Amino acid sequence: MTALAAMSWAAHLGYLNLGESWFAFMGYRFTPWILSALALGEFVTDQLPSTPSRKVPVQFGSRLVSGAFSGAMIGVDSGMLLGGLVVGIVGAVIGTVGGAAVRSWLATVFGRDLLAALIEDAIALIGAISVVGMLR
Repeated sequence: MTALAAMSWAAHLGYLNLGESWFAFMGYRFTPWILSALALGEFVTDQLPSTPSRKVPVQFGSRLVSGAFSGAMIGVDSGMLLGGLVVGIVGAVIGTVGGAAVRSWLATVFGRDLLAALIEDAIALIGAISVVGMLR
């Protein structure tokens, strides 16, 4: 949800020109707020021990769709919809698998998953803000 929220803010702030594309709704007045609330909810539920692994099919699949959609938004702005979609999927795979590995390693180093999860969330936020900044 972080990527979708970030891309929605980029569209809303005018950093992404979605024009008359079917992505235009991502820049509407309330969309970034709704997606930000959902992303915040994801950050919270991600801390719960009962939350399933991000690598189970449903979780992994939703991350691929989110990445594809986010990448396609950037691609449609630059006239390369398919390229953006593919790069978004690749980014989602790297983020999902790499993020899980780094979080697991950090949890081992710190002896606590919560600190590792908070660091992972901070990296996700910084990354999202950086991408939006590069679109300016």
